[in-house]
Amino acid sequence: MLIIYQKITNKSLAYFWQKFIKRNLTVLGIETSCDDTGIALIRHENNENNKVLANILNSQQSFHIRYGGIIPPRAQDLHRAKIAHVFEKCLQEARICAQEIDAIAVTTKPGLPLSLLVGLRFARFLARTYNKPLVPVHHMEAHALQARLEHDIPYPFLCLLISGGHCQLTFVRGPNEFLLLGESLDDAPGEAFDKIVRRLRLYINPAYRQWSGGRIVEEAAKLAKQPEAFQFPLPLAQTRDCNFSFAGIKNNSFRSISKQERKEGTPPDSAISNYADFCAGLLHAVSRHLMHRTQRALEFCLARNYFEEKPRSLVVSGGVANNDVIFEDISNLAKHYNCETYRPSKKYCSDNGVMIAWNGIEQISSNFQSLRWDYYNLDIKGKVPLGVSIINEVTKSNMKCKWIQPRRVANE
Repeated sequence: MLIIYQKITNKSLAYFWQKFIKRNLTVLGIETSCDDTGIALIRHENNENNKVLANILNSQQSFHIRYGGIIPPRAQDLHRAKIAHVFEKCLQEARICAQEIDAIAVTTKPGLPLSLLVGLRFARFLARTYNKPLVPVHHMEAHALQARLEHDIPYPFLCLLISGGHCQLTFVRGPNEFLLLGESLDDAPGEAFDKIVRRLRLYINPAYRQWSGGRIVEEAAKLAKQPEAFQFPLPLAQTRDCNFSFAGIKNNSFRSISKQERKEGTPPDSAISNYADFCAGLLHAVSRHLMHRTQRALEFCLARNYFEEKPRSLVVSGGVANNDVIFEDISNLAKHYNCETYRPSKKYCSDNGVMIAWNGIEQISSNFQSLRWDYYNLDIKGKVPLGVSIINEVTKSNMKCKWIQPRRVANE
């Protein structure tokens, strides 16, 4: 059996080698790590031309938002109910048949185990049915590389990953080489935004009902008349590392909201009258914290010569990268270090199948051994680290920084 398997594998690898020599590869991406069923197709041509043939996303947000959070068993049920339809719709939009797909990339870690399982089982079914190889994908690594689909970003580069479930700083040396500089010790920024907005009761506003917490905060902040009315302490101000903490901002937000409600006598089904001012202060605090930790990461990477005299690039990715205020603040910070800042198109910042398909292409292009024909030896992992952690090295470096402030403070 082993000899037969090796012959099949060698023959298949030879086929893919010919495909790559011709510089023409079509990869399907399947993403089910949380509450979105995303399937996409990318065609990689001439080793430089990448075309998204189709990108289909079925969001469960409108369902889960009614219950104040994601319910894993229900998320799994909704993935199961929709994934085949999403796949068929993807093929229709791309105007290709399943036999034309060269490989199937699928998220296997990290994420909600029940959700990941649906994606992997469906990928196995497709691979077995159409005799295609699988490429297992790390969800956060896919986010980190996403911007390279649309921008010419050479390795290595620094990446800030900010989403509803993660907040990490990683130095990316290649498709499979990541150095973790810092991560959240508690809440992720998107998670904090969601919980705070729920406490503010802004979801009662019909205009905000279908939006994420981060988007609501950003839009509400634009209406602020006194953006400095609410102040928040800087998290981890005494720790010289690149880790994050948003629990303090969240708890301070809850106290500030309760205090304002008592002051105004706010009814139980209403929001405080100056919620826009509050959102402006909250957004400023989150952006300031992200800037501080990213600045220390830049200082550390430059001191260690990680960029190797190559063009300096900073990628901001994940759902919270959609926030223009945060992205512009991070971009302004990077300019002080002669560093160019990038992010994926807004339609690709949140979870989607495109980033999974693209990560599959990145892996195949760098190493054909990433192609897997042993479908049932692949498994899901709910929690798994991102690359190699050098957080202790960053902490030991004890780097001081002359802080660059967000625009609101800088213009005072």
